[in-house]
Amino acid sequence: MFWTVRDALVRDTWRAIPMTLGAVCLTTVFQIVQNTSWGFRPVQDLGSVKAVDPFWLALLRTPLSLFVPALDLPVWGALAQMLLVFGIAEIWIGWWRTLVIGYVATLAGTTYARIGVALGPEHPFGLPVSDRIVNDTGPSAAVVGLAIYLCWRYRAYLTGALVILAMIGEVLVKNNLAGKEHLAAIAAVMAVCVVRAQWGPVRSRVPAGQGPPP
Repeated sequence: MFWTVRDALVRDTWRAIPMTLGAVCLTTVFQIVQNTSWGFRPVQDLGSVKAVDPFWLALLRTPLSLFVPALDLPVWGALAQMLLVFGIAEIWIGWWRTLVIGYVATLAGTTYARIGVALGPEHPFGLPVSDRIVNDTGPSAAVVGLAIYLCWRYRAYLTGALVILAMIGEVLVKNNLAGKEHLAAIAAVMAVCVVRAQWGPVRSRVPAGQGPPP
């Protein structure tokens, strides 16, 4: 993977990852605007998703919610995640597949938040009622989902297992909405992997050690 990414960047420089750079720039703009006195409310209206919101409204806001940094986390972490994981994914599977998998993971997390609140804190997969108003934005679920998809697509099973174990450890250490949404994202992307393995094109199943298909 390293040499494929390196060769693409050396050959095409920034033109190898235009979608990724656009996503990083958009996230940066949202971060700057939401930290102004006049911009916080418009950013929330465009991209803020909460479990308390009607589901149709959450769906309308989801496309931009991926690029709205979480309010309680340092923005540099989100930007670094996007630049690294989105960039690798864009080079290996193309920009539109990167977005599709990212949104599948993000929507899985958004949907789980509503299910978890409905189940309640007593259920192993439930959430406390207070999580209904937690701001649910940022690229982390998409990043985790893309990492799992790339590991499956190119047979990096050990790396994929480590990502899953890290996310389980996150939930065990800090049992919050974000951690459980990451597990929901993993489950959704693994379901996509199973479907593609069974019914997808043969060219999507690349043996270990080979680069992405042309």
